[in-house]
Amino acid sequence: MEFIDDKLARYVELHSQQESSLLKIINRETHLEVLRPRMLSGHLQGRVLSFLSKMIKPKAILEIGTYTGYSALCLAEGLSHGGRLTTIDKNGELEDRVKRYFDESEFATQIDFIIGDAIKIIPTLNQEFDLIFIDADKSNYLNYFNLLVDRIPSGAFIIADNVLWSGKVVEPLKEDDIDTKALLDFNKFVQLDSRVENVLFPIRDGLMIIRKI
Repeated sequence: MEFIDDKLARYVELHSQQESSLLKIINRETHLEVLRPRMLSGHLQGRVLSFLSKMIKPKAILEIGTYTGYSALCLAEGLSHGGRLTTIDKNGELEDRVKRYFDESEFATQIDFIIGDAIKIIPTLNQEFDLIFIDADKSNYLNYFNLLVDRIPSGAFIIADNVLWSGKVVEPLKEDDIDTKALLDFNKFVQLDSRVENVLFPIRDGLMIIRKI
């Protein structure tokens, strides 16, 4: 997942804004107590998400894939006054932990946390989002994109995580590798879609930044 030397990665983190005390706790506890801690956005990517959100100043953020809440709190840092963040995750086992983290944050009253299937939930959301972060099941990335792209205004952003998939996107595709195939299809579709403009950032496992034209 990491594409640069460990020493250089550490240098980058040391010369980027530090995590808040709550984010440090989430980072540490996720690695100690939760399965698959690699799914956490982490320090550098979290600061990137925070900066992008602060530049966009969204009124409404949608996150697909909450995990332990780290990325949601990073994105919430850029909410405009009175803005709200909706985050959806299908894993109810982490619900109590995530709610505790959200309740301890300064954004407790601005976050709507929904447990369920995003494919079914998204069509029920009667809201226009100006920033969307996709970090859930890779096989549905293109489905999420197609559900949302025509519902967002011109100038809105979609950010998709893991689009380099530990470098597998440039390796020979294995016949049974469903996730890599899904990401290849997603990346190609976005690249050719005249409704958007995009740039792929080689940050951590790859962030596809998409802007609705």
